[in-house]
Amino acid sequence: MDAMSRTPVITLLAGLAVAGVLLVMSSIATTPPPSPIAAIKTPAPSPSVTPSVQKVNAVWAGEVDGGAATIAISVKDGVAVAYLCDGQKIEAWLQGTASDGKLVLSGKNATLEGTFGGGKATGQITAGGRKWTFTAPVAQPPGGLYRAAQEVSSATVVCGWIVLPDGRQVGLCSNAQPAPRLDTSTATPLDPRDMR
Repeated sequence: MDAMSRTPVITLLAGLAVAGVLLVMSSIATTPPPSPIAAIKTPAPSPSVTPSVQKVNAVWAGEVDGGAATIAISVKDGVAVAYLCDGQKIEAWLQGTASDGKLVLSGKNATLEGTFGGGKATGQITAGGRKWTFTAPVAQPPGGLYRAAQEVSSATVVCGWIVLPDGRQVGLCSNAQPAPRLDTSTATPLDPRDMR
């Protein structure tokens, strides 16, 4: 095929290519623009739910290791009170919290750190410059912690009692006298929230 006969073929092919491009451009120009995408409604996030905190209610009472003193810990709604007493001259009142299996209490020259679970409380208490470790079982009523105040010769005397699970009582009064025998049939155990 000579140059003269190839020219019409090339021209024809070029014309077809141009026509194809114009056809595509024409269809794009006449196609309506897509409608805007409707906003997808997503549900509002639910408010975050905080896990409910279990409010601890328990009473433990027992002797410190070695038997030199007794200890009672009473907890109501996570508020904790502990009393250490030997019935003669050593006593300490402590206040704090019980949560997540941990006890943290403090008082005048006294601290207590421990854990609870499985029907007992264990830990260490420091009072009056001395340290004791303890393991105290759950104290079922009437066992537990008691406190009372009364007027004696125009002075307020506060007495504390620990009633051990076996029924023994150990107590001391703020006038440095051993606490009298407590009638547990009429006495009300200490509510730790009343010590605030």
